Amino acid sequence: MCEKEKFMSKFYETKVKDIMLTTKSEILRVEETADVAHVLTILLNKDHVWVMDSTEPTQLIGVITQSDTIAFFSPPLTSAQSFESPDARSLQFGVMLTAEEIMSKKPVTISPDETIRDIIVKMKEQKIKQLPVVDENDQFIGEICLNHLIKEYSKHMVQNLKT
Repeated sequence: MCEKEKFMSKFYETKVKDIMLTTKSEILRVEETADVAHVLTILLNKDHVWVMDSTEPTQLIGVITQSDTIAFFSPPLTSAQSFESPDARSLQFGVMLTAEEIMSKKPVTISPDETIRDIIVKMKEQKIKQLPVVDENDQFIGEICLNHLIKEYSKHMVQNLKT
């Protein structure tokens, strides 16, 4: 096997647990009862926030991405727009919404023993950039994002160049 093939094989077989952020780090989370204003302040600097069950803090119930907020910001329709009515979760209705009302429910998850190959397949199939990492009891223990993969690939590249 040539060096490039060894390098790529080693990269793709890297385990999630070796590169994920753990819940002990700065992973942003909110309870399902958090108001949308709080969620939006988080989304100013992060492209997603995990939504946790308030009665069981390690139980992941959803995710809110910046894309999930599009319905919230949808404008009122004008006479030229007749395709459908505004989303009931829209800002224009003045209803105070919670994280639970705008989150994507049941996010696709990954286990700590899966590999980068598994991550890439799930991200590509689901068209997402982040995955929550859950243990065998489905408890939230971390996250893996596309930028973690980029960093890991860069690290492998540097190591490969040194050899």
